[in-house]
Amino acid sequence: MLAKRIIPCLDIKDGRTVKGTNFVNLRDAGDPVALAAEYARQGADELVFLDITATVEKRKTLAALVHEVAHTINIPFTVGGGIRSTEDVSALLAAGADKISVNTAAFDNPGLVSDIARMAGSQCVVLAIDTRLEDDGEWYVYLQGGRKKTDVRCFDWARQAVDLGAGEILLTSMNHDGTKTGFALDITRRLSDALPVPVIASGGGGTMDHFADAFTKGAADAALAASVFHFGEISIPDLKAYLKEQGVEVRL
Repeated sequence: MLAKRIIPCLDIKDGRTVKGTNFVNLRDAGDPVALAAEYARQGADELVFLDITATVEKRKTLAALVHEVAHTINIPFTVGGGIRSTEDVSALLAAGADKISVNTAAFDNPGLVSDIARMAGSQCVVLAIDTRLEDDGEWYVYLQGGRKKTDVRCFDWARQAVDLGAGEILLTSMNHDGTKTGFALDITRRLSDALPVPVIASGGGGTMDHFADAFTKGAADAALAASVFHFGEISIPDLKAYLKEQGVEVRL
C-alpha cells in the first residue's frame, strides 16, 4: 500500500504566507521560506505553494520566491498561481518546482493540461479544483480564487482533466476551507473511487481525527492543510504518529 501523504500549503499574497476562511478574511501566517524549511524538517511529505492572487492580478507566479523556497527544502514541491503557458511552466520548473498546479487557466483552456503533460509528464500536472456544494446538492467548479462560479460540476471537470493528462487532483472544498470542521469526505471519496489518479483532500482539516477520516472515509491519497500547521495547532510528527496508530500507512 502506498503511504498517505501530509502536505502543508503555503498560500502566498504579496510575498507572505496568508490564511483565511472560505477564501476570504486573509491574515498573515509568516515568512514562506522559514515555514517551508520547518515543514521539511518536521517530515512533511510534500509542500504546495499557491500564489493565490496571481490569476486575479493577471501576473505570473513569483519565480524568485519559488527559487528561494525550492533551495531550502528537500521534499517534492508543487507550485501554482498565474500559470497560463508551457513557458510559465518551464520557468517554474527551472526555479525548482517539481510539479505544477493549474486551476483557472486549465479550465479556460483545457489544452493547457495536455500541453504540460506532453512537455513534463502527467506526474507533473496537478489540477487544482476549488469547489462549492450548492443548494441543489451538486458540487460546482469555481475559478479565480473562488470568485467566479461556473455551471460545471466538479466531478465532470475532474474526469475530463484526467483524460487530458492531469496526474493528480487537488480538491479544495470552499464550504470547508479554514473552518476546521473536517474535510469534504463525500466528494473526496467520489473522486478517489472513480479516478485513476491520486486525490488530495483540502479544506477543513482541524483535528487529527479529520485527517484520519480523509484517508479512511474519504479515500484520499493525501491531505493538505494550512492554518493548523502554520499556527502550531498540530505538529506533523504528532499527526503522523497518530495516523499510524489508527492504521493509516504513513512515512515516519
